[in-house]
Amino acid sequence: MAVDFGAQLALHLDRLLENCRRSVEDLTLKQLNHQPSERAHSIGWDIWHVVRTVDNVVFFVFHRERPVWLRDGYEARFNLPKTAQGTGMTDEEARALRFPEPAEFAAYIDAVREAAPSRLRAMSDDEFAEITQLNPWGERSKADHAMQVLIAHGNGHLGRCSLARALLGKDDLGI
Repeated sequence: MAVDFGAQLALHLDRLLENCRRSVEDLTLKQLNHQPSERAHSIGWDIWHVVRTVDNVVFFVFHRERPVWLRDGYEARFNLPKTAQGTGMTDEEARALRFPEPAEFAAYIDAVREAAPSRLRAMSDDEFAEITQLNPWGERSKADHAMQVLIAHGNGHLGRCSLARALLGKDDLGI
């Protein structure tokens, strides 16, 4: 049985983004921005980082197109960094960010979820084999970047959010 790599990757990316939305949709603004310790980031930061990374990698890195973040003006609406996505931020920078009402934040997640998986689904095996630079991970195939940076790394952040939700008295994500 032949496996359509783009379709499989799109399926896992869609699940990742669905869980990002589930992470925030029932939170209050205070819970979204809660930082449980001096060294821990908020659920808002983790989810913003995951979704911004997906958005940047799929649209800018892979296709040299404007990410949804800029295309739809979320940086201005949310008063958050125009190009930063959290990678390489100091703890102080990350902890200083404040995220919008969960329903507004979920709209950005939904917009990326509507756009990004279909872009991966449409990529050919030759496109996935192309080598591209993605800092700080270096030069790798687009397939490797998608599996490591988007899926594996993103799910690691979701695990942190699941625990943070449980500590807030919310249901964990069941992942």
